[in-house]
Amino acid sequence: MNAVEIKNLSFKYRNSSEKILNNINLIVNDGESIAILGQSGSGKSTLCNCICGLIPNVYSGEFSGDVFLYGKNIKNLDMSQIVTKVGIIFQNPSTQLFSPTIEDELAFGPENLCVEREEIGNRMDNILKIINMEKYRYDNPNNLSGGQQQLIAIASVLMLDPQILICDEIMSWVDEDGKEIIKNLLFKLKEVGKTIIIVDHDLENVKIADRIIYIGER
Repeated sequence: MNAVEIKNLSFKYRNSSEKILNNINLIVNDGESIAILGQSGSGKSTLCNCICGLIPNVYSGEFSGDVFLYGKNIKNLDMSQIVTKVGIIFQNPSTQLFSPTIEDELAFGPENLCVEREEIGNRMDNILKIINMEKYRYDNPNNLSGGQQQLIAIASVLMLDPQILICDEIMSWVDEDGKEIIKNLLFKLKEVGKTIIIVDHDLENVKIADRIIYIGER
């Protein structure tokens, strides 16, 4: 079964005169890694927001077409169902981090989905080990470097155990060392079968991709 299937997707933001997406069709296979490239304003982030349900559930506008996650139309799923299938990480990690400690940050999502406390602890131990951040467990995320903050933002999404991970220009706020850490983590996630969608403008940041898709090109 396809991880993502998009059929005839179009979207126009409220108060905009033109569609940002027009009749988009796309299939992403389960376990595949793809990169979406394009110029600023071409609709890359908008497409990501459609895949993860932020459009039309949070951002309104004229939406037509269909987005399927593992065969289920997102129109028939609520956000609590969507976040366990697909997780999104944004450019600026500080927009996703708001708890006083990393432990609180990582526990927040699964607690709201009523995941059992023991399972939350197991997930947290495993994810902190994968990103090599165990010693920062009780630190305030605001005291971390940009690269470390991005790792915690990724970890907070992984705590919900989504099969699909969307990375929307997540390396634009980190230095070269941070980029290498994130790239290594993405390769690990690919090895365990996660479906990964990377939005970027730099080919050096998308070497993990099995396919590259250009959006907004003529």
